[in-house]
Amino acid sequence: MKLVYSFLFCGTICLISEIIQSNTKLTPGTVTSIFVTIGTFLNINGLYDKIVEIVGGGASLPILSFGNLLEKGCIESGTLLGVFTGCLKYTSAGIASALFFSFIFTYVIKKKI
Repeated sequence: MKLVYSFLFCGTICLISEIIQSNTKLTPGTVTSIFVTIGTFLNINGLYDKIVEIVGGGASLPILSFGNLLEKGCIESGTLLGVFTGCLKYTSAGIASALFFSFIFTYVIKKKI
């Protein structure tokens, strides 16, 4: 059942994003920033952990999860310098994989063109 909940959760996030982009003049970057901020606020209020319990792994896929992880790393660090390093503690794998795959896909696409 968690598979269905994960699919519905991620699909709902995508649907909301598409509705916002279709009906406003906001750019995709702005919408992404809004979702990161929403994920941060959900974690501050303790709601994101409840969503993860219900939805499972699907809650770690949308951009809301990035805001959740940024906030979690900042709070755990406790110091001003730790705010910068704490953010990277949880998000480094996602950032590194995004960079790696973007280089790979760019190389493959440029070869075909």
